[in-house]
Amino acid sequence: MGAPKYVLLSYDREAEFEGEEGYEETWALCEDVTDLFADPPPPARETYELLGCAPEGALRQALAHARATGSAPLGELTLEILDRTGAAVGEWYLEDVRVLGDRPSNRDLTLRDVTIEGTEPDNTPYDDPTCPPMSPGYRLAGPEGAPYGTCRALARTHEPADDPMEPPARLLGCTPRGALKAALDSGEEDLGHAKLLRVDSAGRPVQAAAEGELRAWIPSARGPGTVDLTLDLWSERPPLAAPEVWEQWDEGRPTTPNRWARCGTEGRRFWLRTALDNHEHGRPDRPPGTTYHLDGRHVTDLPGFFCALGETVNGPGGYFGWGLDALNDCLLGRWGAAPPFTLVWHDSEVARRCLGVTPHAVRRPPAFEELLAFLSERDRVDVRLA
Repeated sequence: MGAPKYVLLSYDREAEFEGEEGYEETWALCEDVTDLFADPPPPARETYELLGCAPEGALRQALAHARATGSAPLGELTLEILDRTGAAVGEWYLEDVRVLGDRPSNRDLTLRDVTIEGTEPDNTPYDDPTCPPMSPGYRLAGPEGAPYGTCRALARTHEPADDPMEPPARLLGCTPRGALKAALDSGEEDLGHAKLLRVDSAGRPVQAAAEGELRAWIPSARGPGTVDLTLDLWSERPPLAAPEVWEQWDEGRPTTPNRWARCGTEGRRFWLRTALDNHEHGRPDRPPGTTYHLDGRHVTDLPGFFCALGETVNGPGGYFGWGLDALNDCLLGRWGAAPPFTLVWHDSEVARRCLGVTPHAVRRPPAFEELLAFLSERDRVDVRLA
């Protein structure tokens, strides 16, 4: 049997929520897994009707374009939910909106019923943005509150399809311990809830991999006394890029810089999650006025910038944000560097050529100059290009 790559722990969701310590018991050491990794499916695009719409601004322009060409891009769309007095009581969002057409409204021929297609973001606050009784409907807005008009009702043209069934994860070559071993020995069918951790070659935890319910077991072909376990997952699966990142952390936290540069964009994005999970909280910041040197040779995408910045501030495998919002939090202090500080960005021309050049309909990554402007806001970071 090879060295275990995973540790299976007992899991108690309530104890974890309450912040209890010491409730986890090691149930098994596992040599490997199958059917664990999967990238999330692309966001489902749905078709909606803005009923009784009085379009304004960019929405009116997109309608004119759609009538001439069949459809037109609109981008982000916010529907402000109005109460009976016309005051906003909530918001609902769509991304990457495309206007497909319009027709006269059945209820009021001066208004239009507008057909749009879009994607609900993961953080949308409402599954169904129903207006309260006696409401006049919705106020429509674009980025930064740009007025797009109003509509009286929203209709979804069809219900979204159910998510496809995913296979359970199989934990291979597991050596049972503790309560799990006792349950297997006694023929217990209800094996309980469990958490799976990826560990390095020395058995030190690297990152939580999954949570779920143990459903079944069979003797394993990987050695006497070992079993293969079936884990039905209820947590998000690690992405397909996770194994290449975990291999780079197999000897523990990296001690040499730029190990992340061997990964593609998705691997770099997962590297940032791993770096955050391994960030050592509670260490004092280096004082304001410190100068940091960023190695920009491999900053060919936005995740690469944050990987390089994390290492610049906190050493190989370090973390200092994985997006602009997270970077803003780090710049408040207590993440390794107290602002203001100086950042000498070496080989910055690599990023200038690469950042923000891929077109995106929604939420385009910041271009090089936009990133510099963000860093320099309120004189937090003095960026010097080298």
